[in-house]
Amino acid sequence: MRERNALDEQVAAIRRLEAELDDGATFIELGEAESDPASVAEGEEAIRRVHAEAARRQIETLLSGEADANDTYLEVHSGAGGTESQDWAQILARMYARWGEKHGLKVELLEQQDGEEAGIKGATLLLKGSNAYGWLKTESGVHRLVRISPFDSNARRHTSFASVWVYPVVDDRITIEVKESDCRIDTYRSSGAGGQHVNTTDSAVRITHIPTGIVAACQQERSQHKNRATAWNMLRARLYEAELRKREEKANAEQAAKTDIGWGHQIRSYVLQPYQLVKDLRTGVTSGVPADVLDGDLDPFMEAALAQRVYGGAADVQDIE
Repeated sequence: MRERNALDEQVAAIRRLEAELDDGATFIELGEAESDPASVAEGEEAIRRVHAEAARRQIETLLSGEADANDTYLEVHSGAGGTESQDWAQILARMYARWGEKHGLKVELLEQQDGEEAGIKGATLLLKGSNAYGWLKTESGVHRLVRISPFDSNARRHTSFASVWVYPVVDDRITIEVKESDCRIDTYRSSGAGGQHVNTTDSAVRITHIPTGIVAACQQERSQHKNRATAWNMLRARLYEAELRKREEKANAEQAAKTDIGWGHQIRSYVLQPYQLVKDLRTGVTSGVPADVLDGDLDPFMEAALAQRVYGGAADVQDIE
C-alpha cells in the first residue's frame, strides 16, 4: 500500500504539472493576443513554478537507494570549543527541523543533551515522511561555522564545528538481528524540560553495541520501557546504516572517500562574518544568504550533493537530462 500510494502521488504530480504548464501557455497566448502584459507575466510565472517543481521531481527520481524512501534519524553533535560549538549544534538541529517542517515531514526530538551554558552537546531528531532518508543522507559530515561570537565580550571571530549523522529508520521489511549479550544497557535521568517525574527517575536509556561501539540513546518518553524500545530501534537502524555504508565503500572506494562521515571531513562552511556565505565543499554550491539556509533553505545543497553522488563530478542539477 505504501508503494502504491507513492506511485499514485507521482502520477498525480505529473498530471498536475502538465495542467499547470498548459494553463501557463494559455495565459501567455491570451495575453499576447489581447496585448495584456499582466496575463503574459502571470503565465510566465506559472511556467517558472512548473520548471522548479519539475527540476525537483527530476532529482527525486535519483532516490532509488535501498532505504531512500524510509523515515530517518538525524544526530547532531557539538565539536571541541565548549559553548560556541554547543550553540552551533543547536542552530544546526533547528535548521534541519525547519527544513523538515517546510517539506511536510513530521519532526520529533528523541534525545537531547543540553550544554552547560547554552546550546546542546547533542540531539537526535526523527523525521518522518516520503523519502526523508533519501533527501537527508548527503548531509552527514562536519559543518563549520565562522562568526563573531555572541559569547565573547571582545567580539572576536570564532570558528566552530559540529557533526551531523543521518541514518534510516529500519522498517518491518528489513530484519536486523542484534544479540542482547553483545549490548550494554544503561539507564539514567533525563535532562532538560519534562517535569518532576522525568528529572527524578532513571527513565532515559542508552544502549551500547560492544562489537561496533555504536551507541543509541532515548529520553523522549516518561516511560523507561518506551525509551528502551525506541533505543533498540535506533540501534538496529544505525547498524543497518553501517552495513549500507560498508556495501557502498566496497562497491566504489572513490565514492566512499567523497562521502566519508568521519569527524575530520568537512562538507560545508557557513560564514557570517566578515562576509556572508555558505559553501558546500563537495559540490561548490554557494548561497549568499546564510540566514535563509539556517532557516531550512537546504534544497540546492541537497540536490547538488545527490546528483554528484549518483553521476559523479560537480554537475549542475539544472543541466542533468
